[in-house]
Amino acid sequence: MPPRASKRKATAPQNSSSVTSADDSPTASDKTKTKKTDRVDSLFDSYANSSLGIIDPEGIEALCSDMNVEHTDVRILMFAWKLKAQRQGYFTRDEWRSGMKALKVDSLSKLKKGLPELEKEVNTPENFQDFYSYAFRYCLTEEKQKTVDIESVCELLNLVLGSQFQSKVDLLIEYLKIQSDYKAINLDQWMGFLRFCKEISFPDLENYDADLAWPLILDNFVDWMKEKLS
Repeated sequence: MPPRASKRKATAPQNSSSVTSADDSPTASDKTKTKKTDRVDSLFDSYANSSLGIIDPEGIEALCSDMNVEHTDVRILMFAWKLKAQRQGYFTRDEWRSGMKALKVDSLSKLKKGLPELEKEVNTPENFQDFYSYAFRYCLTEEKQKTVDIESVCELLNLVLGSQFQSKVDLLIEYLKIQSDYKAINLDQWMGFLRFCKEISFPDLENYDADLAWPLILDNFVDWMKEKLS
């Protein structure tokens, strides 16, 4: 037999209703957050493919055009990194929301103004290696794909490292284009390129030690460089 309801319980609905009403009433902060989310969603919808519910390559090009930024600009790749976009050329609504929140922007004008700060953020030592690794993984467009073709790697190297290590990158690209041993590059080799640019003196290459477990492609590059300089 279920327990008999107490008299105290009979008065609970009235008290509960009044408390809930007070607790659930939206605060000014809640309203502000809602408005910002609405603006972020509205901006997303203006570039999204309505049938897919995501921003596709065409939408990204339109976004770049409206910001007067080339879609090949490295800052667009940085934006994808900030969104933690999983698929090259596509932004989901959740990625867009989290990225715009992290950037603290909710309009096109604020996003455009925020690009220089995003570039500074990416280029800090603690972030750049993660961005550099992301740039490679972002190019893995097929399921179970592990490598990126040489032509794409050359373009990507110039995009992400060219401004910092132009002379090294130019020669590395030259070598990658003329060598015939590798048709594609894996992540380990890709990360080795960054380490090489950061650590090895140039153009003398005096501190390069092949015994320090460099990828073989870099051993070959150094041999090519020494022959070229001799």
